[in-house]
Amino acid sequence: MVPNAIKEAVQRGYRQLSQELANFVPRKEQNYLVAEITKVLCGHYHSSRRVLVAEAGTGIGKSLAYLQAAVPSALGLNKTLVISTATLSLQEQLINKDLPFYAKHAGSQFRYTLVKGRQRYCCEHRLEQLAAAGAQQTLSFGELLDFKPDQQDKQCYQAMWQAYTGGQWAGDLDSWPETVRPEAWAAIAADRHSCNPMFAHHRLCPFQRARAELDQCQVLVVNHALLLADLALGGGVILPEPENCFYVFDEAHHLPNIARDQGAAQLMVRQTRSWLARLPTLGEKVSQQLKRDSLIGLCQQLNDEVQSQQQGLLQLSTWLQQQANWFADDPLHRFELGPLPDHLVHLSEELLASSQKLRRSLEKLKNITAEGLKDGQLRQHGAEPLLVEISHASQRVEQAIQLWTLFKSASQAQPLARWVAQHIKEKDHSLHASPLEMGAWLERQLWSRCAGAILVSATLTALGKFDYFRHQAGLFDEAGVRFLRLQSPFDYQRAELYLPSMPCEPGSPDFTAALIEKLPDLLKEQQASLVLFSSYQQMQTVADGLRAQHGLSLLVQGEASREALLHLHQTRCDHQTPSILFGTGSFSEGLDLPGHYLTNLIITKLPFAVPTSPVEAALAEWISARGGNPFLQITVPEASRKLIQACGRLIRKEQDAGRVVLLDRRLLTKSYGPGLLAALPPFRRHIEP
Repeated sequence: MVPNAIKEAVQRGYRQLSQELANFVPRKEQNYLVAEITKVLCGHYHSSRRVLVAEAGTGIGKSLAYLQAAVPSALGLNKTLVISTATLSLQEQLINKDLPFYAKHAGSQFRYTLVKGRQRYCCEHRLEQLAAAGAQQTLSFGELLDFKPDQQDKQCYQAMWQAYTGGQWAGDLDSWPETVRPEAWAAIAADRHSCNPMFAHHRLCPFQRARAELDQCQVLVVNHALLLADLALGGGVILPEPENCFYVFDEAHHLPNIARDQGAAQLMVRQTRSWLARLPTLGEKVSQQLKRDSLIGLCQQLNDEVQSQQQGLLQLSTWLQQQANWFADDPLHRFELGPLPDHLVHLSEELLASSQKLRRSLEKLKNITAEGLKDGQLRQHGAEPLLVEISHASQRVEQAIQLWTLFKSASQAQPLARWVAQHIKEKDHSLHASPLEMGAWLERQLWSRCAGAILVSATLTALGKFDYFRHQAGLFDEAGVRFLRLQSPFDYQRAELYLPSMPCEPGSPDFTAALIEKLPDLLKEQQASLVLFSSYQQMQTVADGLRAQHGLSLLVQGEASREALLHLHQTRCDHQTPSILFGTGSFSEGLDLPGHYLTNLIITKLPFAVPTSPVEAALAEWISARGGNPFLQITVPEASRKLIQACGRLIRKEQDAGRVVLLDRRLLTKSYGPGLLAALPPFRRHIEP
């Protein structure tokens, strides 16, 4: 049951919000979502496993709904509420708009903050050193970063240091008003290996001050990648322990793929040999400053392990060069599921063993250096660069260990995609490995541990069912997991779904020419159009054809920044000038063009993903090997979700109207078509024969 105090807090918040919110319109879907989130988090349905998967259609107001329910529940049950999103724009909306509004009007007293990764903050000491004396000197860790600042970078560092010491900048990349080159920021970014609490300027650096604030906050806003990175470290390293957290995953449909990226690893063979060659020098630097007998044997051991690594990598490089047939037609060669070539497995096992030994030696070297600092044998200015270099080397060794572990073996229970790429320009090869599914990992690290979890998105179902997402997210055991599908309150009958006749289907070589012929009539007398393509190349070809043959003025993705295109589109619409916006898949999600900014949405082709990436190809192969149909099990459900997302660009507010035009007749001619159509919002339909 829901405790009375929490129930009263939720109801009180609703009453106050309804009174304070201008033009407040009660929505039964939103109220139902608030009630269900509260019940799930309070253990109404299941005492230990408290998980809700909710598809909340556009217009329900899911952000305000989960705040109304989750904040009082977390405060009442003494849990930290962690709100995780996939995009920066939603984080900014929560921090700058939704949370301040809710905190002001709901009557709940709580603190909240945005949690960012360590590398979004500058290292105070690195910035000070690079800003000093015009940044003429280069830090010793600069060798590892392969970076030397130019004059513009030096001026930027000096300006940053002045703003930071003057209290005008908090030391994070996101609040710096100017663009910073990625290489320049990397040289001053904090990282977990070089941050050392032994030094005062690390204990009080921007990152540590931001982390100290976490203990004072009851609501934390993070991104999926940071949260999953914390879980990969065991949980409770960056964020509070999962057992003490209620989670809200907004944009939850991104979670499985981001989890898969977290488990991937890669390594450049020749580049790795290059930085390994510098490690013996690092041991010598420590030995020169610390006259300890234990260092003699350790330095020799370090040299031996580097030599072992170098020999193994040289053998690997030579062997890969002999496999020229792998790269005859494609610079990427994927290993099919099952055992790898015996020689590659043997080398991976040897390199894993020597990498693990090297990791232990670097850890000993780090401990000895830290001891020398504590007992006064080393001064701070001498010890810190050494510790930074050791930490960066350890980080690279950890990445290598992850790669060799994935290459050494794979089981049927946890299949892997593994491939090698040839880099002709760099005269190098890279090895890559990625898990295919992370459902079991999410269950083990998250769902079975957390105090409660709410997963929300406008698109979680595929073909009208949760099965596809449930499998991806690892929600195999439905005990204690609630599934809720709430339709949008918008009147979709205000919009028309139009399938015009077409001379051919997308598989035809004449389809691009057919688009150039058909689109002018579909764009005629339309004030605000968005045309979505599945192929960037096809979009460019069609744009060139429409400009040359019909003189159309187009705003095409890639010809200017996204922000600039949208600003120009909205300006044209505001001045009642017809505007035509061309975009690919990235314009199908997160693009908000309400009212008169979009009345004519044209989707040229069903968003079927072509399994061109090694991970997608391996996943399809794995499903086929188990007797499944990858097209029906992956491609069609994913296309359904993406098609719903794309159609969701049109109706963004209650009074929006217009039409959705689908130019892919496979919706009518293929067996999977009726399912895709049935899953779309209930538009009025106009289908030409």
